[in-house]
Amino acid sequence: MRRLIPPFIVAIFLVFTAVPASATHSWRNYHWARTTQSFTLELGDNTTTAAWQDALGVAATDWSASTVLDAVVAAGLTTDPSACRPTLGRVEVCNGKYGEKPWIGIASIWVYPGGHIAQGTVRNNDTYLDSPKYPQLSGQEWKQFVMCQEIGHTFGLEHQDEDLSNANLGTCMDYTRDPSGSLFGQASNEHPNRHDYEQLKTIYQHRDETTTVGVSGTALGGSFTPSEGQRGTSRFVTELPNGGRLVTLVIWVP
Repeated sequence: MRRLIPPFIVAIFLVFTAVPASATHSWRNYHWARTTQSFTLELGDNTTTAAWQDALGVAATDWSASTVLDAVVAAGLTTDPSACRPTLGRVEVCNGKYGEKPWIGIASIWVYPGGHIAQGTVRNNDTYLDSPKYPQLSGQEWKQFVMCQEIGHTFGLEHQDEDLSNANLGTCMDYTRDPSGSLFGQASNEHPNRHDYEQLKTIYQHRDETTTVGVSGTALGGSFTPSEGQRGTSRFVTELPNGGRLVTLVIWVP
């Protein structure tokens, strides 16, 4: 970890206190359409190890504490976990050795015109998160942090904070170099916090005339994977032929 974190970053961690969470961290009002006050969303389990299955189970339980949604782990439907192809009406969750690319986690949502989420995927990069070559990133706390954040994005949540050098806010929707909080004696960023649940209530306070949850049909096409040259931003939008969008958020390698 000493090789990963410069001394001046350590000093900043020790003297900074947590910054206030932003008043809102919805993702451009992207949300799943539903006709009921609360809804159940399937998270397809395409994970390949017990450690990732545990992380997915914990994240699903954490997010289900929300009053507006239940996240249910279901059998994965993607035929190629390395590609993590989407399925209409649900979220597919995958892990794989995606190579020494500059990211450790990617969440993607396909959005219809008007902002309704149609499908989503989560990709966790085992090249860093499950490798003896990168022990500083391969602990269970990193898997839990990345899994929790990327799933949160597929509900329509943005980051609460993107500053790696300040103290943890106690939410997985906050960037960190210390997910468990144990290195610097701060809050854990492995789980959602109250502000995340409040934001979900705000996002899903209205009902829609239709639903995009659990529907069947042909998955929307398109894919996106960031490159090293794009590291300066964490949000990417690809316009789709149907007028919708493929929207992607990235956790870069710290």
